[in-house]
Amino acid sequence: MTGIDSDYVCVLKNAEHSHTLTGHSNKVLAAKFMGEPTKIVSGSHDRTLKIWDLKSKACVSTKFAGSTCFDLICIGGSSGVISGHFDKRVRFWDIRTDSPTQEICLPGKITSLDLSRDQNSLLASVRDDSIQLLDLRMNSVIGQYSAEGFKVSSDFCRACFSPDGQFIACGSADGPIYVWNVFENKLDTILKEHTTAVAAVHWHPKGISLLSVDRMKKTVIWTP
Repeated sequence: MTGIDSDYVCVLKNAEHSHTLTGHSNKVLAAKFMGEPTKIVSGSHDRTLKIWDLKSKACVSTKFAGSTCFDLICIGGSSGVISGHFDKRVRFWDIRTDSPTQEICLPGKITSLDLSRDQNSLLASVRDDSIQLLDLRMNSVIGQYSAEGFKVSSDFCRACFSPDGQFIACGSADGPIYVWNVFENKLDTILKEHTTAVAAVHWHPKGISLLSVDRMKKTVIWTP
């Protein structure tokens, strides 16, 4: 799915255009499948979340968040959504209701969210140049990660967990990728190859490599 810099969600099937979902009034900044291949949730600069049914190719529900949504994740089957916003809040949604079930305020704009494999922990990259770790069982912040020289590169900077949940990775505004050890609560390593802001990082599902991409479209694959 795509949506950045457009006010619609484009759905691809087998690398070919399948559906165009229109309804947002401003740029779509995030879109995810909701635990099933026929349901999508999207978040936009228009301060709403929309639920889409691919069978009817229509929006079936709109949630007014009140703030630009930079990222979202789905949790708990097909009814749970967590969204990160410009107003520094993480919002928890049950799509069967119109309002968030809970909100947590963080120190800055939230640029990305990632969920641990066991769905107990939530990772949020924040524009105060920190990575915040939340325990979803207690709905509270249990860890904060930062380092000298580390700067969240943009409102769209993506951080992520390693598949085993032991490490956190995020690219910095000047190119290095910072990797923290969650279990030991310390900076583990700094990877240097990019010379411009790193936009996103993502681990291989088996944890055997880390992929990074920067603003100049340079992609690097890191292996142990």
